[in-house]
Amino acid sequence: MMHKATHMGEDPIPALLYSFSLPAITGMIATALYNIVDRIFIGQGVGPLGIAGATVGFPIMQVQMAFGMLVGLGATATVSIRLGQQKKEEAEEVLGNAFTLLCITSVVLTAIGLIFLDPMLRLFGASDAVLPYAREYMYVIVLGTVFQAVGFGLNNVIRGEGNPRIAMQSMFVGAGLNTLLDPVFIFGLHLGVTGAAIATVISQAAVMTWVLLHFSRKRGLLHFHRAHLPLRWPIVRPIIAIGSAPFAMHIVASVLNAFLNNQLQRYGGDLAISAMGIIFSLAMVILMPIFGLNQGAQPIIGYNFGAKSYDRVLKTLRLAIKAASVVTVAGFVIAQSMPHFLIQFFSPHDPALIELGTRALRLFFLMLPVVGFQVVSSSYFQAVGKPKHAIFLSLSRQVIFLIPAIWLFPLLWGLDGLWLATPFADALSALLTATFLWKEWGKMKTT
Repeated sequence: MMHKATHMGEDPIPALLYSFSLPAITGMIATALYNIVDRIFIGQGVGPLGIAGATVGFPIMQVQMAFGMLVGLGATATVSIRLGQQKKEEAEEVLGNAFTLLCITSVVLTAIGLIFLDPMLRLFGASDAVLPYAREYMYVIVLGTVFQAVGFGLNNVIRGEGNPRIAMQSMFVGAGLNTLLDPVFIFGLHLGVTGAAIATVISQAAVMTWVLLHFSRKRGLLHFHRAHLPLRWPIVRPIIAIGSAPFAMHIVASVLNAFLNNQLQRYGGDLAISAMGIIFSLAMVILMPIFGLNQGAQPIIGYNFGAKSYDRVLKTLRLAIKAASVVTVAGFVIAQSMPHFLIQFFSPHDPALIELGTRALRLFFLMLPVVGFQVVSSSYFQAVGKPKHAIFLSLSRQVIFLIPAIWLFPLLWGLDGLWLATPFADALSALLTATFLWKEWGKMKTT
């Protein structure tokens, strides 16, 4: 079975990146459908307040995702590197410890989420009108934390062991179920935002079941072993070290979104929060293919870095940057040319939201063309086991550039300033990432 990993060090890079990234991209788009389908059906079946309710609960979902990435992406990179070093037994130890970590963190997050749900939603910008919708939606989502964490976290490891198509199929199972169940629960059973959340959690449970069956059977390269489930610090430490970059990014993003929601409430009210919820959904459609590219490139980069094939590392990185830039430029053109249509798709019967959202979308995506380069390049450092670089580049965008802009820009330009804060941060973080990558590139060429 080792050939499923060794081909990452032998096959041509374009064909290899295509074969790994296409399933990853498709799977990530399927992941985005959870959020998008929910908001489309909520917008059409409940209205703008329902969209706002899901939006103010999003920081909680980002915390869930942060812990899934801490363990899942950290384990994926570690597994890829171990397989590149021909250490399959150690890779299976990483798998077992990752599963245990995901279960433990899920139990803790569920307890905290249920106890402090209302105070957190208030903190994240819920008004009196929005709070009931946010509470209904997030109560169910929090109950399903373990399904989301285990399914998402270990699905990445499937990709890291050299089975990207199986990882894609698991995401299709979830997205397909969610798309089918949303209208049943929202319109058929008249459960509103609660129905949307139930559909999401059932779909996440299906993904978790699919993933656990994969590692329990003999069709994959790696398998569960009872002896590998107890946590061991030498195994846990590299998982946490490498996964700390995306973890930190999502924790900061949660804080940032809470701050942003409060600023939106202050300068634009519930309608502005609804508009931002729609924009986030559209941004996910564009960014998820890039995250899929990252997931496809990561095991290739990690394996070849572990095998010291640095020329293949550079070729993979260059190709991934080019592909990501094509996606973001295309997204920019679509967003600037038809923003009215995109907003109307979520809320066809609210002229005020359509007008506000159209202007917001154009401003928010002004620097979208450089985002592909920034995301792929900063994630490279995570793939090669340099978490400190990846953490700094991730946090620089969120903490150094974006949070101050969210505070300052509305003082200068009102609500428009909040839409402009993101492109400002995108531009500066892309320049900073280019500087880091140029230095790294020079070191690798001389190695």
